[in-house]
Amino acid sequence: MQPPSLRIQRRAAERIAAGHVWVYASDVDRPDNAQPGDTVTVLDNRGLPLGTAHFSAASQIALRLFSTQIEPIDEAFLRQRLSAAIAFRRRAVENSNACRLVFSEADRLPGLIVDLYDDTLVLQTLTQGMDRAQPMIVKLLDELLSPRGIWERNDVPVRTKEQLPYRSGPILGTPSPTADVTMNGIAFHADLATGQKTGVYLDQRENYVAAARWAHGAALDCFTSTGGFALHLARKCTSVEAVDSGAAALVAADRNRIRNGIENVKFVEADVFDLLSSHRAAGRRFQTIVLDPPAFTKSKSTVDGATRGYKEINLRALQLLEPGGVLVTCSCSHHMSEELLLDAVLTAARDSSRTLRLLERRAQASDHPVLPSIPETLYLKCLVLEVV
Repeated sequence: MQPPSLRIQRRAAERIAAGHVWVYASDVDRPDNAQPGDTVTVLDNRGLPLGTAHFSAASQIALRLFSTQIEPIDEAFLRQRLSAAIAFRRRAVENSNACRLVFSEADRLPGLIVDLYDDTLVLQTLTQGMDRAQPMIVKLLDELLSPRGIWERNDVPVRTKEQLPYRSGPILGTPSPTADVTMNGIAFHADLATGQKTGVYLDQRENYVAAARWAHGAALDCFTSTGGFALHLARKCTSVEAVDSGAAALVAADRNRIRNGIENVKFVEADVFDLLSSHRAAGRRFQTIVLDPPAFTKSKSTVDGATRGYKEINLRALQLLEPGGVLVTCSCSHHMSEELLLDAVLTAARDSSRTLRLLERRAQASDHPVLPSIPETLYLKCLVLEVV
């Protein structure tokens, strides 16, 4: 049986021609003949075929293109795409037994996330089409990787945009709800059942090394979560104060500290903005500060407010840095471009009468690849700067 065909408007066809894979619902004409999660043939405004996509009946992103050919998104197709993604990680990932194996659009598998934690996989199917394909994907992952088990983490808010229910738990084999992994020679305990993201933050793995390369003296790690930056800084710094407002995250972070036999890291539960202000009032000074906050904006409409937030927190950090001190500042919001982040930092530097040298400009780890034609695949920005 032929798949349904959906015609899209000219501006959406031009977007696809430029290399993007999203078509918004407002650009789809008469989608009455497609059901939620269907594989469909995409036609331009003249009726000429553009490729094959998954259709969502609920999301503002109605179509996600898989191929510029007219072909089934079947077992053979998915096996080839998954195999390519796995092969890329085998080239890209070093010094870790945890990584992102499949990164949605960046691996030409829109709506699919697969993370590896030692011998266990964690799976997210975030669109109607991928959710329908989940049994086939699980079968193929088992065939290609023979994991101990697969844990499902479909308990994320983005699924509500697709009118999909929350689900979480083991779906293949006997996966443990936790895993012990290593990144850059440091051991971490990953909570696969309830931890941040799918267990731990994998996207900062290479930035941890970059931060440690420049770090020295007394360090302050803000928004430490389970201690990723702090434990890496400990190798190079005399002391590390690591701050977060989440008590559960700090308990996990301290377990990671003990597991690695690290003695010079102290974890503190506090509001970061308040703590930075109180440290300034007390005359505290540091030689290294890391700012890795949660996203201050998740939409274009709040970028201006987020920019003010990034400026303020960088200002408070710069006021604590000694001359020669290093600032590592991050944003994980796609809508906050590197240009906007750098501008916020430079505004903070001017207000604190500091001159900064840009040491490194970085992004997410290489197992979270970026397709330049799809700007949304670049979301993490990391700047390493020195006070001169």
